[in-house]
Amino acid sequence: MTSATPTTAPASAARKPRPNVVLAMLLVVYIFNFIDRQILAILAAPIQADLDLSDAQMGILGGLAFALLYSTLAVPLAALADRTSRSWVITVSLVLWSGFTAACALAQGFWHIFLARLGVGIGEAGGVAPSYALIGDYFPSSRRAFALSVYSLGIPLGSAAGVLAGGYIAARVDWRMAFVVVGILGILIAPVFRLLVRDNRPQVAPGEPVMARPRLADTARLLAKKPAFWFLSFGAASSSMCGYGLAFWLPSLLQRSFGLDLMQSAWFFGLVLLIGGTAGMLLGGWIGDRLGGRDRAWFAWVPAGAFLIGAPLFALGIMSGSVLLAFALFIVPQALVYVWLGPVLSAVQHLVPPPARATASALFLLINNLIGLGGGIYALGQVSTLLAPVYGDEALRYSMLLGLSLYLLAGVLMLLAGPGLRKGWVEEA
Repeated sequence: MTSATPTTAPASAARKPRPNVVLAMLLVVYIFNFIDRQILAILAAPIQADLDLSDAQMGILGGLAFALLYSTLAVPLAALADRTSRSWVITVSLVLWSGFTAACALAQGFWHIFLARLGVGIGEAGGVAPSYALIGDYFPSSRRAFALSVYSLGIPLGSAAGVLAGGYIAARVDWRMAFVVVGILGILIAPVFRLLVRDNRPQVAPGEPVMARPRLADTARLLAKKPAFWFLSFGAASSSMCGYGLAFWLPSLLQRSFGLDLMQSAWFFGLVLLIGGTAGMLLGGWIGDRLGGRDRAWFAWVPAGAFLIGAPLFALGIMSGSVLLAFALFIVPQALVYVWLGPVLSAVQHLVPPPARATASALFLLINNLIGLGGGIYALGQVSTLLAPVYGDEALRYSMLLGLSLYLLAGVLMLLAGPGLRKGWVEEA
């Protein structure tokens, strides 16, 4: 896949930070990543009222506006990170997406905030795949799924923080100030991250050749030949269509169908994300490392079981007429639908040699996010708009119920991925 080059690495290198320090800083950056994504969900109602936007337009802002460049630019930026510096790419990306988040506060109409969200996507494109690769460099295979699960805690922690902080600031000041605050905080974190996190490239003795960084085309050709990659990617994309859609629209559902106000819905959804999401992330990584060590197929089969069990539980919560009962019913499936991240992300990194990890992760994320993030939020919003003449304020509830079929599809695709992981797994030296 690669060829040797005459370049050599230095005999001595600066002392590398401890793996747990790197993981902690990557987690902090990922938390800000999801604060900037999820804050739009809790602010949807005041933004719609202020800018006179429909559910379909909010679906575009929450999904397509962000995902369009986020998904496509992630691939060349990951390839750049593989060939240059992963930590620098992440640092610059953090500054960019935080700046555009703050710029959302200046919006006076749909196209203003659309362009700002497009900018957030450009910045975040360089954050995730290089982070996966850094974790792969710092943590051995036997601990990687759990380390990736700890990193992925940024999703529930960041989402919860975005919901709670956004709701609080919007209630006390306005929705524009919420964007300003989280944007500035992200920019302030960037120099701290760069100071504490450095690349962990394999070191060789003077005169010993090192392998050239793989080209994007080489990695793409290798993955294209492995059925497991396609099943994992489209299974994750199906789950993300539903997951991102539910996460974006649930605060609106709580206000329309359950009668909660802005702060009540923020606390409800924030706690569901925090409790359920954290438990699911850690459980998935722990089970994935243990069962996957015995049979590689379990890296896909564990998520499959979680999706197939979680979908009907979500349906019960959505149709519940009681706020307390709905909260209890949402906790368990929220945990189950987050189980997949550690096992699947670890599996994708083992379908290629170590130097290609960031690029492989970005190609996986291209499929996952372009379909999942780009389509899910918009689809649920558009279906809700279409159902509104019949169901009124309850249209969103039925739109979300229809969306749960995507979790069932994800479960089937993950089941099919299992055997391919046995054949396509790349063992480390």
